Amino acid sequence: MPRARHSPTATLRLEFNPERDDLLGEKELRDGLSVVLQIGNTLWVANDESISLERLSVHGGQHKQFSLAEYLRLPVAPTGDPAELEEVDVEGLGYEGGNLWLTGSHALKRRRPRLKKGAKKAQKELAKLRKDGNRYLLARIRVVRSGGSCTLARPAAQLRGNASGNDLTRALRGDKHLGPFLALPGKDNGFDIEGLAVTGRRIFLGLRGPVLGGWAVILELEPVADRAHPATLVLKPIGPKGRLYRKHFLQLGGLGIRDLCRLGRDLLILAGPSMDLDGPVTIFRWKGGARPQGEAMVPTDRLQRLLEVPFGQGEDHAEGMTLFSPDGGKARSILVVYDSASKRRQVGANAVKADVFPLR
Repeated sequence: MPRARHSPTATLRLEFNPERDDLLGEKELRDGLSVVLQIGNTLWVANDESISLERLSVHGGQHKQFSLAEYLRLPVAPTGDPAELEEVDVEGLGYEGGNLWLTGSHALKRRRPRLKKGAKKAQKELAKLRKDGNRYLLARIRVVRSGGSCTLARPAAQLRGNASGNDLTRALRGDKHLGPFLALPGKDNGFDIEGLAVTGRRIFLGLRGPVLGGWAVILELEPVADRAHPATLVLKPIGPKGRLYRKHFLQLGGLGIRDLCRLGRDLLILAGPSMDLDGPVTIFRWKGGARPQGEAMVPTDRLQRLLEVPFGQGEDHAEGMTLFSPDGGKARSILVVYDSASKRRQVGANAVKADVFPLR
């Protein structure tokens, strides 16, 4: 029997300025939302083909764009030519201790075959992999709050790396579970970060892929500032035998992780297909997940299934979620944003509707 999808209790209109600039790829800004985070009366979102963060007011309007190149050392700096833009592919946002944390996907891309050029050339194109250097980004940027609003400011710091990788991917090369998947594109069940949550000093990264025998993966890290270079983050050993990370495996019915957010001591998990499929999409609650005791194996019966998120055919792919309150107070809802927004979700020329679900 198919799972019953839950309908949102309300929608929230997200409205963007109409101007396009050299910080965005081919998608419209509203058509590729990959993350969302509420801080006070502001919402922070990103398009997965951009190198910017977008700040919106919970109460509508007041869109302001922040170029990540103004705060961070992007491995591939923008040239001003949109055709040469190397996206960050922001797939996770979190807030803790006055800092906004963000992560790129760290994933490879497979070239799309152009069938008009014939089968032989199309097959060659399908074999080509691309590495966007800006995707290897894990960073924090200081947040200045004034009343219910906030803005980004320096100083910022980021994990040591370059256009070929960073300290995290280097640490994972020899990992028996994840190392072999670093050479595979994200949409081929390769290594692909698509969620971030932060609690105290610890960062949790949810992986869309790989999914191993039906088990999804969350990585736990503790990035700290390098004493000699405060703008550089290094990974503190926290795992077995001095490993720079801990691994947690969750049995999500074959789904990968599309986003994470913290609810007290728990983690909420937006789960969806690891491959290039439409659904299903489920939000789980891992009780105690933000404070795990050692590395965890979490079977399905230890996870609470909160709700089934609607999805479309080739559209409306849930990619980001945040705890949400319309007045900036205690959150009683979950706000979900979508990639490949359907026509029914688009409003006018520059707005899009996000969904609000009750927090059960």
